[in-house]
Amino acid sequence: MTEAAVPLPEILPSLRKRVEHVDTDASGVVHFSRYASLLETAGLEELERRGAGLAALTAQGLDLRVRELRVSYRAAARFQDWLVLVPSVDHVGPASLKLGVKVYREGAEPLLLASGSLDFAIVTQENGVPACLPPSLSSALKQAQ
Repeated sequence: MTEAAVPLPEILPSLRKRVEHVDTDASGVVHFSRYASLLETAGLEELERRGAGLAALTAQGLDLRVRELRVSYRAAARFQDWLVLVPSVDHVGPASLKLGVKVYREGAEPLLLASGSLDFAIVTQENGVPACLPPSLSSALKQAQ
């Protein structure tokens, strides 16, 4: 695992988060399991920003279910680091969507720490069966690709 500075994509919106004590193990390094939460937070914020967040889905009687989570680790984040989370909409299907997230350590030379993806199924709130994404929400998300 080499630690090489990777420039932040300037055109993409991002979120900042400070690493808290609760995120770390005894050595002050962010525990691998915390990245799932970081990816979910960034991904859901991106959906919200695009007008297709949980409130918009709920209004249509829909919900999201995680089908797959993938994370690739490159370098460690540590207690009190500032992280920059850069989400993207990678795929929008009729009844699914895939969000990507890159996690950087903030600094003069940002360092890519991890990248990952969340693959969601669109389901009905009533019984959890797969459902199609309404055209208005699909269109809003496809513009993000």
